[in-house]
Amino acid sequence: MRIAVLNLTGHPLPLFAGLPRAGAQIINWLTTELPEAEFCSVSVEADNEGLPEPDNFDGLIVSGSEHGVYDSRPWMAPLRNLLLETKQAGKPIYGICFGHQIMADTFGGKAEMSQIGNVVGARQFDFQGKLNDVYVWHRDQVTSAPPEAHVTATAGYCAVGALSYNFPAASVQFHPEYTEPHLRKMFELASGYFLTTEDANAAIASFKNVEIDGKLFASEAADFFRHHS
Repeated sequence: MRIAVLNLTGHPLPLFAGLPRAGAQIINWLTTELPEAEFCSVSVEADNEGLPEPDNFDGLIVSGSEHGVYDSRPWMAPLRNLLLETKQAGKPIYGICFGHQIMADTFGGKAEMSQIGNVVGARQFDFQGKLNDVYVWHRDQVTSAPPEAHVTATAGYCAVGALSYNFPAASVQFHPEYTEPHLRKMFELASGYFLTTEDANAAIASFKNVEIDGKLFASEAADFFRHHS
């Protein structure tokens, strides 16, 4: 099983020097639960690597990004085309944060900038009656689900927290691939750059007294790819 991981983050240097990039984080998160897969990270935003063709992978993961679906990036329209081609080929797609948003926006829903601004740190999501704490870092949200999808998770501030589609696709607004030490370091470095000092401090404080099980979502993602492989 070949899984292409699209890394759409800029990972600005030297600010984030020494920190693993989003593609590596996703692979590290999923490898233990999906050891039979062969992963390939494609650094689209930071290194201008070209998008893969659907014939070159069996599954696709779309990472988060500093950009929104409304931004003009040279890879934005080709990414939308790739999502449609991958859907047509019947191959599984899994989206995280921006990946969740661009999938919804491409498949007939709507994603846009939220008036509440950045939401960062640990937040509680409701997974159809089961409450779990998750890590978040986003400003945009899916505001209308696509007609071929149904909502599988919500939060008090986020009505479309996760989606499952009528074809092989699923997505989450949160970041299951991140760990607390990694996010803590990113928030510290991003303070005054990507985040206000107040938001960064509040995000770090939100980690207190929460338990986040990244393996739970890795297991679910692994089952998703196995089911559709």
